[in-house]
Amino acid sequence: MTPIVIGQYVPTDSFLHRLDPRGKLVFVFVFMFLVFYANTWPSYLLLTLFVLAAVKMARISYSLFFHAVKPILFLVLLTSLLHLLTTKGGEVLLATPVFSIHEAGVMQAGLMSLRLFILMAIATLLTFTTSPIEITDALEQLLKPLTKVRVPVHELAMMMSIALRFIPTLWGETEKIKKAQMARGVDFESGHLLKRLMSYIPILIPLLISSFRRAEELAMAMEARGYRGGEGRSRWRELMFAPRDLWLIPASMMLWLALWLLEK
Repeated sequence: MTPIVIGQYVPTDSFLHRLDPRGKLVFVFVFMFLVFYANTWPSYLLLTLFVLAAVKMARISYSLFFHAVKPILFLVLLTSLLHLLTTKGGEVLLATPVFSIHEAGVMQAGLMSLRLFILMAIATLLTFTTSPIEITDALEQLLKPLTKVRVPVHELAMMMSIALRFIPTLWGETEKIKKAQMARGVDFESGHLLKRLMSYIPILIPLLISSFRRAEELAMAMEARGYRGGEGRSRWRELMFAPRDLWLIPASMMLWLALWLLEK
């Protein structure tokens, strides 16, 4: 079973772990905007180096980090393949009766794949350094003005927190079901791509049933503990900004300035 997966919190005593979760969420949103703003190889290289430096600052080993983002590599490769086959322009590098690969397609495939990887990497780093309850409290406070127009902010934040919390649980359940199916003779590795995808159907059905059962158990547990939403609830630990959180402001400004110079 995979010990650490995307969405899981890794408790260590680092500078990033001690930052206020509201500041980290805002910074991640700004960082994602900068990722979409970047459009050149030097800019993406800078963003990649920034993420790797942040992983080091969080005192998380690179092997653990890349092991966690490994499940998204299939999505990255699929995105790269789609751009490679559909983007036209520039010199034709490979021509077949079915498809052709252009120079612009190779460039676009590389940039889009790296963009997707950086986005998933920064999101993974956020969950590595911020517990689900901190993410819930931060989202609820950042979205609190929406309560004026009757948006159920607390419930939305709780739903997102529960979704993040159950990613590692469902991943472990998937691995358990897969090993049980393999013990019964199911082959997930041999055959063409469509055959391998079809072999995962025996995993999806019991996983879906298990997900509904866990959701029902969680709902019953929350009702048994008197959970009735966010109205009138108090918090054991209140979020408070500290002087160290101010470092996020110059960090985001310097990153934006560096990208602006590289994009000129």
